[in-house]
Amino acid sequence: MNVTQLADQLRKDPRFMENVTRWEVMPARPARTADFPESVDGKIRETLAKRGIHALYTHQAQSLAATERGEDVTVVTPTASGKTLCYNLPVLSAILKNPDARALYLFPTKALSADQVSELYEMIETMGADIKTYTYDGDTPAAARKAIRQAGHIVVTNPDMLHSGILPHHTKWVKLFENLKYIVIDEIHTYRGVFGSNLANVLRRLMRLCDFYGSHPQFILCSATIANPKELAQTLIGRDVTLIDDNGAPMGEKHFVFYNPPVINRQLGIRKGSIPVTRAISGLLLKNGISAITFARSRLTVEVLTKYLKDMVRDPLGNAGRVRGYRGGYLPSERREIERGLRAGTVDAVVSTNALELGIDIGALDACVLCGYPGTIASAWQQAGRAGRRQSASIVFFVASSSAIDQYIVTHPDYFLKKTPENALLNPDNLYVLMSHFKCAAFELPFEDGDAFGNAPGTEEMLEYLDEAQILHHVGGRYHWSSEDFPASQISLRSAAEENFVIIDITDPARHRVVGEMDRFTVPMLLHENAIYMHEGRQFQVEKLDFEACKAYIRAADTGYYTDADLNINLSLLDIEKEEELARGYKVGLGEVKVTALVTMFKKIRFDTHENLGFGRVRLPETDMHTTAMWWTLPKDLTEAIPSDTLKNGMMGVANLMRIVCPLYLMCSPQDIAVVYQVKSPLTGEPTLILYDQCPGGIGLSQKAFNMRELLMEKALQVVNDCGCEQGCPSCVGPVGEVGSDGKRTAVRILREMSR
Repeated sequence: MNVTQLADQLRKDPRFMENVTRWEVMPARPARTADFPESVDGKIRETLAKRGIHALYTHQAQSLAATERGEDVTVVTPTASGKTLCYNLPVLSAILKNPDARALYLFPTKALSADQVSELYEMIETMGADIKTYTYDGDTPAAARKAIRQAGHIVVTNPDMLHSGILPHHTKWVKLFENLKYIVIDEIHTYRGVFGSNLANVLRRLMRLCDFYGSHPQFILCSATIANPKELAQTLIGRDVTLIDDNGAPMGEKHFVFYNPPVINRQLGIRKGSIPVTRAISGLLLKNGISAITFARSRLTVEVLTKYLKDMVRDPLGNAGRVRGYRGGYLPSERREIERGLRAGTVDAVVSTNALELGIDIGALDACVLCGYPGTIASAWQQAGRAGRRQSASIVFFVASSSAIDQYIVTHPDYFLKKTPENALLNPDNLYVLMSHFKCAAFELPFEDGDAFGNAPGTEEMLEYLDEAQILHHVGGRYHWSSEDFPASQISLRSAAEENFVIIDITDPARHRVVGEMDRFTVPMLLHENAIYMHEGRQFQVEKLDFEACKAYIRAADTGYYTDADLNINLSLLDIEKEEELARGYKVGLGEVKVTALVTMFKKIRFDTHENLGFGRVRLPETDMHTTAMWWTLPKDLTEAIPSDTLKNGMMGVANLMRIVCPLYLMCSPQDIAVVYQVKSPLTGEPTLILYDQCPGGIGLSQKAFNMRELLMEKALQVVNDCGCEQGCPSCVGPVGEVGSDGKRTAVRILREMSR
């Protein structure tokens, strides 16, 4: 059965259609093309002709023209629109004209680097040109590294390796830095928050070294669709860019189905779970031979769904290789094997976190299932774009969970279909981030009096501070590195954690083997002792977690249940930046806070029925993070007029509503912020709602919320008023079981008082 036949069958099924809130059909679109310019080398044109490419898409031609004019370029088009040629054409042409020319390619992940090198290498082989292309990352053998430094025309790496493996050792890379003509940065929409803020500073260090060696490279940047690609690109590289966003690539017909699981308890507003519904839809695709990718928001959900789908196709010998899981934490060799299986067509279904959202080539898939809203419109379109990559008809199912933001999206599909994707926010001048990279830059090359660090503010003050702290030494008009430490090794670009935990399978006493890895912040939730760790649908029990050695030891188990942990958060105030008392009697504030996270309990959840089988204790150290926050302190006359239990229920309802509206109007991912309530807050001593940035140092979302505070309150009131439930449900203030029978009424009262 093909996609069109399945779509016709489902549309005639009244039981399926009664839960569909919108079935959008996006018509096919033909390609718009332009001829190759004369500047493209004949060898390149011949090679592309062998692949059936006889003309450029309009956005490829526009990008090439802007690059030839010497401009920095940002190309923004959907998945599978041929962005790769936008940078490969000028880079290969430049090296064919001048064999000394060099290019540096940056990709956010090792998987994407390996994928792109493979494609580029094939093209160079077909051309018969002497252009040496290498991947330089943590997996590159030591023997190959010297050859790459000396002879690599195109060096492909990731920001982490550039930060810690190339820039601090620039004296070994003289050939690259002296002749660097192009810097290519792909998937720039992933560089947001702390990761993007770090990368912007890594690029400041890179350009400082280029100036020292006398090269003046051009930037070519590529992105999926976001609201502010030009602003993001300019913030990353600190220079003006030319935006190319006129997509000329063709697109096949795409069906987009918004599916809201049926209500199973109308009084409490409880719906059927998104996991069983996703299991049914993905299983239907699998049974009908339609190749599909299913995206889930968490590693745990990926593993549970992988197990369910594997059980559907398991043969008499127990093999279920047609279905694979894919997520962060799998070993690189395992991920490459899964990607090859998808390209070769030996894997029919894959269940993934957003790890496969990026442009890794996984072949032609016909369908995509989103188990819950990924958090941003940009991510949802990226994931949906993984289906229909060969101009054929494709289908995407969005299965809403009971979470408030999912319910808002599924009941307001126009918000998703017609709203501009989110802004990608970063703050390179965040003091927490900037200080770290000043140290790295000084280690790489002494600062002279009057030197700038790209467009970073306060260079002189920063250098003086580091001199006073005896980290730098000012002598002869220069600031020299004077510490014994190697600063880059102390900084993780992606989080505040310095290293990952290794997961070791000890099932076979004669052969212990490493099966995966996990970041320090996730470990307390998923790798505490007695947790059930799942890998490709298989279950393992955590026997021991060695927190100091960063190792977890697991043993195969068949328990019939999985585990999920509860995270407790405490806040304490570090500094107040702004505080205002408003005319109607409530206060708002903005400042710095310390967030302390501690996992204390875990619960056991049975497969299939998802019922709770009991609890267990977790004994692990707490983790701290300093970040920015804003807060609303409720008026005294209001809080004194409401009984304390009722007030708590109402504040919980307002916090749930703010978790819906804040990501939508701050244009960010729900994971970027947290909203909590405190009936007696340590920040103010009074009932307070607090919103904080979920990354060290903050990325400006709290400041943005502080400036938009009245709009956020108004929109929260609108959401609760528009909801048809009587006393509360997951679509607004939360289910009655959480907020009580008076939660919705009290939340409305609080919001009306604060948005008058």
